[in-house]
Amino acid sequence: MDVLPVPLPSAKMAAVEKRRLPVAQAANFTGSGRSGVSRAAATAESEEDFLRQVGVTEMLRAALLKVLEARPEEPIAFLAHYFENMDLRSPANGGAGEPPGQLLLQQQRLGRALWHLRLAHHSQRTAFNNNVGVAYECLSARGRKKKPGLDGRTYSELLKRICRDGEAPEEVVAPLLRKIQCRDHEAVPLAVFRAGMLTCFVLLEFVARAGALYRLLEDPGLAVADRHVGQAVLDTLEGALQASDDTTPARYLEAGSRLGPDSLALAMDRALVAQRPSAPMTREEFLEKAAALFIAKVKPVG
Repeated sequence: MDVLPVPLPSAKMAAVEKRRLPVAQAANFTGSGRSGVSRAAATAESEEDFLRQVGVTEMLRAALLKVLEARPEEPIAFLAHYFENMDLRSPANGGAGEPPGQLLLQQQRLGRALWHLRLAHHSQRTAFNNNVGVAYECLSARGRKKKPGLDGRTYSELLKRICRDGEAPEEVVAPLLRKIQCRDHEAVPLAVFRAGMLTCFVLLEFVARAGALYRLLEDPGLAVADRHVGQAVLDTLEGALQASDDTTPARYLEAGSRLGPDSLALAMDRALVAQRPSAPMTREEFLEKAAALFIAKVKPVG
């Protein structure tokens, strides 16, 4: 049987096959690219899920919100300090230093609570209240053998630290502390804690404003003020505070700020007209009396 000869490809068919080869290679390259992109997308998605599951995403989001609230001059240093001061917020960390490092651990928590409380001014109500909540969590963290909660001793210690760091004279703030402190063994709820923190910060600002007011009254050479003039200003301040029926501490600042130059000048003029000899009024006495007007408006705890 004769074997039929195999026909050789024509020049036209060869040209068609040559065109097919690059197309096939391109198709194969596209398919491999698609699989590479899908693998990269899956990897990115798994990494994102991991960050979300371990809490990093939420932690970074909270940190950025704090930056937006505080708007610090050095955001990077602020973030570094923020992460440094958040590691004791979890109650799970409470057992690490017990019992040998309990005192040190408590001081660290007080420091972190103070740091969070100072992140926002009390006039920024939402941010301040959020920071108060974080500070409360810092101080409420306990070890595995203790239930979470804040006792009166820790609460009172924090109040003292706030007043001491605010550089207010001890005799000025002592009456307030006696009024809003709790007993050492008492459990302090968040509402009481928030009210105490707000009252302390407002009092410090009130005393600072009273100090600025005293500088306007004092004799530069003697560093004291005329008693009649000082008492007249205090009487005017008392009238402004009594006119405010609101018991919110921040409202006391607003009442004091309504003392315009005209009303103060009128009170000072009336005092100077009397021209009665009197002993001078010192700055300490003026601040103590001004703070007493504020403290009289504060409701005691319990």
